[in-house]
Amino acid sequence: MSDATAGKRPVLGIDIGGSGIKGAPVDLDTGEFTGKRLRIDTPSKSTPKNVAAVVGQIVEHFSDQISADGPIGVTIPAVVTHGITRSAANIDKSWIDCEAEKVFEDHLGREILLVNDADAAGVAEVHYGAAKDHPGLVLLTTLGTGIGTAILYRGVLVPNSELGHIEVDGHDAESRAASSVKDKEGLSYSQWAKRLQRYYEVIEQLLWPDLIVVGGGVSKDSDKFLGKITINAEMVPAKLLNTAGIVGAAWLADNRATNPGLVRNPTNEM
Repeated sequence: MSDATAGKRPVLGIDIGGSGIKGAPVDLDTGEFTGKRLRIDTPSKSTPKNVAAVVGQIVEHFSDQISADGPIGVTIPAVVTHGITRSAANIDKSWIDCEAEKVFEDHLGREILLVNDADAAGVAEVHYGAAKDHPGLVLLTTLGTGIGTAILYRGVLVPNSELGHIEVDGHDAESRAASSVKDKEGLSYSQWAKRLQRYYEVIEQLLWPDLIVVGGGVSKDSDKFLGKITINAEMVPAKLLNTAGIVGAAWLADNRATNPGLVRNPTNEM
């Protein structure tokens, strides 16, 4: 921020999804929105140029509530390595290998922190939610259309884990255990929990996390399935729910230097 006063202003977080792009200013002391969230439909042709135009509308909408020269955090359903999107889930394939962070900065004329959506949610839960101030290894999983993951050690993000795609018993994990599969196949919570049990067993054998935070929209029904899963790690439902991406993106934008994996040019800046 440019001065002491600006440092106290909220930071804008924006969450790009396959169907909607949402944004809100965030009070980083509390992790709460300071204004009503704005949602705009994701363009049917969700190219970087078209999405950047919508992000620009959201920035303009909140321009009087945020610092004129402060950073903005943006999440995207993609792997992001040093500002470049390497994949594209539910968005146009033209994002693959796109210098996406630069696209947003060129369009908006200000500093942008671009981050994977699950990673942003994990950061939010560590700083404001179910894993607040946890001193060890935390894994967040988002159970939705697919399975997103975020790994954090002592509050520092290890980006782009993509552990929803590990192979479990010959299958891509999310193709058997995502919440969308439960709905598609008409599984009961008990039936689905058996698939989750196997998924989390394999995850635990790989990482041995101290805490697993279970997010995604289905986490509001955690009492129906979490108690049916037995592993060594403590498992708890996420707290921030649909605000997590926006909140985590805003926090990372303001604290980029504390997460070396998110720097733009690692060989020059680390």
